[in-house]
Amino acid sequence: MKHVVDLAWEESMTFGTEIDGHRLTLDAAPESGGNDRGPRPKKLMLAALAGCTGMDVISILKKMKIEPEGFNVIVEGDVSDDYPKRYTQMKIIYQFKGKDLPLEKLQKAIGLSQDKYCGVSAVYRNALKIESEIRIID
Repeated sequence: MKHVVDLAWEESMTFGTEIDGHRLTLDAAPESGGNDRGPRPKKLMLAALAGCTGMDVISILKKMKIEPEGFNVIVEGDVSDDYPKRYTQMKIIYQFKGKDLPLEKLQKAIGLSQDKYCGVSAVYRNALKIESEIRIID
């Protein structure tokens, strides 16, 4: 299997593409010559990781018959000072909302995502340190 994304330059620093039938525009900040018409490419790396592991965790928890009242995946990325500006490490914060959520099952779902299912995490782990944290809000 092969995935292909065709990103077309539109103007200034604006690029556009269609992924899975959804339009996506990327752009730079005005101070970098852009028009701020879309997110920056590097931050999409954080969103890709959050989405990949988040979908895994929810899918696994549903199979365990656990559905939190709320769930957020926060990904923080530390950017290098030197060029090329790159992420040197990332932290995934799994934030669950709900009463009496079984911590051991949350940990198991997260572990399965990180170690077995999330392809984005698998690629990133080869390039940088990834750590995680669980937060439960009652």
